[in-house]
Amino acid sequence: MNYHVLTLFPEMIEQGLKTSIIGRAIEQELLTLSCTNIRDYANNKHMKVDDYPYGGGAGMVMMAEPVYGAYQSVTEKIGYRPRVIYLTPQGEVFHQNMAKELAEEQDIVFLCGHYEGIDERVLEEIVTDYVSIGDYVLTGGELPAMVMIDAISRMVPGVLSNEESAQTESFQDNLLEHPHYTRPAVWQEKEVPPVLLSGHHAKIEEWRHEQSVKRTKERRPDLLR
Repeated sequence: MNYHVLTLFPEMIEQGLKTSIIGRAIEQELLTLSCTNIRDYANNKHMKVDDYPYGGGAGMVMMAEPVYGAYQSVTEKIGYRPRVIYLTPQGEVFHQNMAKELAEEQDIVFLCGHYEGIDERVLEEIVTDYVSIGDYVLTGGELPAMVMIDAISRMVPGVLSNEESAQTESFQDNLLEHPHYTRPAVWQEKEVPPVLLSGHHAKIEEWRHEQSVKRTKERRPDLLR
């Protein structure tokens, strides 16, 4: 899996992702992460990437040419036009099944916007997917890109040390994950459910499934529908 991020703040992406599980996967060459600074493709002496919107209105809009230049630098390097995800509140809301689907790709480009958005003409030219991480507005696309990269990477073989963990987490089969417990067996007068201490694997799995259904009904009944 090769991630290519088009951004005005490459250091934000690199510092946020080159640690923990994702950082280890990059070191092991299970993933690659490259950031392209859109400002490097500005065609003016002040390296300006935004301008006033036609028709008036508040704020500034990112210009088409720097974005397109950054995109072309990626396609020239890899030799084809990959999927390009534009992080925007107007997109489809990101979910676990989308993460699984995207994990099948060889290359993914993430386009991080700023200001009031990006010139529509370049979006029409290069974007294949419009994706949101929720119904709220952020200052830029970098945080959503990092969220998506983290979620997608967990689906890439070898990234998680325990392959089973990716199959038993929340949203698997549209259920939230069951509760977890560890030592000591009694804490603050609260005991670990006896079934988990029984060693009876079939009963443990049955209990975990029941707890997943119960928790989903209580916290996310929409998933059961």
